[in-house]
Amino acid sequence: MKKIVIKVELSSHKLKAKAMEIASVADGVTSIAVGEGKDQVVVIGDVDPVKLTSSIRKKVSRNATLILVEEVKPKDDKKPQDLLSVPLPYPYQYYPPLAYTYYW
Repeated sequence: MKKIVIKVELSSHKLKAKAMEIASVADGVTSIAVGEGKDQVVVIGDVDPVKLTSSIRKKVSRNATLILVEEVKPKDDKKPQDLLSVPLPYPYQYYPPLAYTYYW
């Protein structure tokens, strides 16, 4: 997985939404966010960064530049194995009152 940061001149909300839409349509995208500066788009996933940048250049802004491409390791979601299983006690069985029972 790669973390790709692309600098785009996002002067309006419409251009920002369009850039996010183009990035989300690309195959292999895991997550999309706006970067630290409001003019950056951060994409995480298995995407070709050059193709993504060129498609944003064609459709949104000619000034889109590729700033950073780095490898991101996925987080390991390990569950703790220290939990002990406690057996539940057998539920108490209630008997009907003696008034409703028959004795032969």
